[in-house]
Amino acid sequence: MTDTVPDQRAIIAALSDQWDRLTRLVDGLPEDRWRTASPLPGWTVFDVLAHITGTESLLAGEPTPELEVGGDHIHNAIGALNEKWIASLRPLSGAELLTRFHDVTAGRLKTLAGLSTQAWAEPGPSPVGMTPYGRFMRIRVFDCWMHTLDIADALGVSIDEGGTQAETAFPEVIFGLGRAVVKGGGAPEGARVTFELTGPVARTLHVAVVGGRANLVETLDGPADVVLTLDSGLFARLRGGRTTADAHLGEFTIAGDTELGNRLVRGLTFTI
Repeated sequence: MTDTVPDQRAIIAALSDQWDRLTRLVDGLPEDRWRTASPLPGWTVFDVLAHITGTESLLAGEPTPELEVGGDHIHNAIGALNEKWIASLRPLSGAELLTRFHDVTAGRLKTLAGLSTQAWAEPGPSPVGMTPYGRFMRIRVFDCWMHTLDIADALGVSIDEGGTQAETAFPEVIFGLGRAVVKGGGAPEGARVTFELTGPVARTLHVAVVGGRANLVETLDGPADVVLTLDSGLFARLRGGRTTADAHLGEFTIAGDTELGNRLVRGLTFTI
């Protein structure tokens, strides 16, 4: 499912719309609001948009800034790479960063629109390993969608969390869910698990554990051992490590094996 090549025009449109949503969210912010802490350790609202700007600059072929960076929130080489771009942009004002974001993303949209069908389908490196370039761009939709949630949460504003961008991003939200069921939730051999996502991205996700591996399946071969019901926004935030289940008690329900369900809802975190 995740390695098929998504439609080029649809992904470009989703990216463009998501970047427009980001713009509307931060346009006109007072400078002190740009520096509001985000749900991501070590990052402010400014830093989140700087991260997106830096990633698109990198994809546009700009060299990574040669800066020394550090911090407890940097855990690997990708984290250090991200931080170099953010650090290079921090001297800008919020308004200047937004202008830079507009310039970079406008160039990226032109480049993406000009890619051949072959180039769109060509496998290459991505945060999840070698995958078609088109799928990598769907990961970019997912990343920008998640970071829009981060900024909205930081600013304490409500936004539409559904729509085309969310639907486009969601295959990446559920990517690796089976691993979380086994590794994070400790689901035993033969376990049957259902996640009921109530919306705005409504989904019924079935996971079966067979041979020590858990996979998404269309249907279960028997009743689910546990059914975890929650909205898609909370599910995405738990998957992205933005919050914890204990901070949202009462916002999810567990039917069936409550011990397994409690492990599952606390073991969902996966970021790419």
